[in-house]
Amino acid sequence: SLLVNAAGQPRKEKVDLPSCLQGRKPISIPNKKIEDPVAGKVKTSSLATVRQQLSDFHLIPSRVTFGVLKEGCTYAATVILKNVGVNFLRFRVKQPPPHTGLRVMYTPGPVAAGLQVELEIEIFAMVIGGENTGGLEDVSHDIEILTETATLLLPVRANILC
Repeated sequence: SLLVNAAGQPRKEKVDLPSCLQGRKPISIPNKKIEDPVAGKVKTSSLATVRQQLSDFHLIPSRVTFGVLKEGCTYAATVILKNVGVNFLRFRVKQPPPHTGLRVMYTPGPVAAGLQVELEIEIFAMVIGGENTGGLEDVSHDIEILTETATLLLPVRANILC
């Protein structure tokens, strides 16, 4: 139970769920979508009065921080793209430019309601700048995930040890 600690005593402060387990809505840019009559829409009476957005993806975690990386090595992290809507949704990933060293590997296709897809973020640690970087070079890029309703931004950060 979250109400007591490991010794069985009542907790004094609230237990926070780690950010990597919190399914949050990522930074997004809404699309001006035209209704597609062919898309698989759920039309039930229980959803007739709901006014909130019923088509959405969440990223778990909502950002990737690789930390300090050794130059010349390849590192990877996994991000889960979960469909929290009631309809199946499609998405595609706009691959980052080659000079960032980033690459996203995933299986394309529709994602059913409640299911998830794994995106593997791979980075090849390489230094592009000059010699005056002070031993560390920062890599910072927002990966764009294009969905039917919005463009999601996944911030990726890393420091490369020269």
